[in-house]
Amino acid sequence: MLGVQLAALLDADPPGVSEALDLVAGFDDTLVHGLARLGEERVAALTALAGAVAASPLGPAVAEAAAKVPVGSVTDDHLAALAGARTALFGAVHDARLADLDTALGRTREAWPEPPAAAPEGLGPLVGARSWLRELAIAGWRGVGHDLISAADQTIEALLAEPELRRPAVLLDGLAAELRASSPIATAERLPSRRWADLWARALTLSWDGGRGGLAPPAESVSGRLLILGVDVHEHGTAVQAQVHAVLEPVGGAPASLVRTSVVAAKVDTIVGPAVWRLLHGHPQLMAALAEHRALEVTDLPLLAGGDLVWHDDRASAGEPADPFATARIQLADALAPPVPPLERHPVRIAEPVLLEGYTTDGSALELDGRTLPLDLDRLPACGPLTPALVAASSACVGLLRWDGGRWALQPLAVRATVKRKPVEVHGGDWALGITDPKVAKAEARAGDAVAVLRERAGRLLRK
Repeated sequence: MLGVQLAALLDADPPGVSEALDLVAGFDDTLVHGLARLGEERVAALTALAGAVAASPLGPAVAEAAAKVPVGSVTDDHLAALAGARTALFGAVHDARLADLDTALGRTREAWPEPPAAAPEGLGPLVGARSWLRELAIAGWRGVGHDLISAADQTIEALLAEPELRRPAVLLDGLAAELRASSPIATAERLPSRRWADLWARALTLSWDGGRGGLAPPAESVSGRLLILGVDVHEHGTAVQAQVHAVLEPVGGAPASLVRTSVVAAKVDTIVGPAVWRLLHGHPQLMAALAEHRALEVTDLPLLAGGDLVWHDDRASAGEPADPFATARIQLADALAPPVPPLERHPVRIAEPVLLEGYTTDGSALELDGRTLPLDLDRLPACGPLTPALVAASSACVGLLRWDGGRWALQPLAVRATVKRKPVEVHGGDWALGITDPKVAKAEARAGDAVAVLRERAGRLLRK
């Protein structure tokens, strides 16, 4: 990414973005206090939301909801319309900001293939999910108590029993867990109102399309060479996901394209730091490619329309060494970017790989040709060798451009830096096969192998 490209991105200011975010904030405030307690200000927020989408196909349904909800008529259809309007506003912000990024980088993006329409789902456990989400909206986050949170347990259990409903099941389970962990909510000083509203709206929209997340077209099978750019590790108390960003060179000479692939493992909150990689060793080819900086030859991997490869480790084999910085320098400019599925169009979802070189940094932001770009160091994974100190010493970075909190920021995935007058190159996935830093390895050895201990205890329980 050149200085002129960074300037074009930072100077872009699409009209209506701040107004759309203000409308979303007004609606989110109604969820804090509950639809059963709407004062004049919150009724006005619903009316403003309806006005923003009045010219769209959602207009009549949202206008009806904005009129009926304040007088006590809160139906599933009304809530679906309000959640749809909120989702549409965030989608518009997402599209505007992503268009700015594509324009600045000169990046070409595929169009989303519209699938055939399908009738909304209305039977089974999804009805129970909508009922619980309706009760949350009526009570408001401040009115949520233990009984209401526990009421979700039976619905979540029923959803988990249906494999095709796993997405809404996990989403509801996560929302219920966050609400439970935040209790008593009524007296909490601050609430993550936007995050909870995001989860609520996403769960509600998923419940109307059978949990499929936007009626995506079927996957196609692809083969070719996968050149890894970096890995973004998402860690939760009960799960870890390694999301790999890469360039796919398909067989047959088709244009190279940007793709992602993810592997996930369940965990407990005592497994942290480099130990989480041991949970992903069921994918040895992918882990070796991350640690050894190798390309992968893949055969017949399913590729979803949104650019996600469904990973099958047995369909991949190790290729030649491939420097992620060289891949970024040569391939990123021309690689075809994937479209974004409709329900994924949220600004916090933007995470586009870029290469920046020749900058200076104070550790919190980098400066390139007189323009400043903040660094998102909170996303650096604790399981890898990449640290804020290394980022502060760097002059080249492969990272993900994100738009969150009303600004652009860069999340480093790999850096080239100078440490003790020696050049070093550090990647977030360097420890995927084990810790390579002797000092860290020694500290981990003293702490013990939590994964091995838990597996041994689990085996002992099963033998009983």
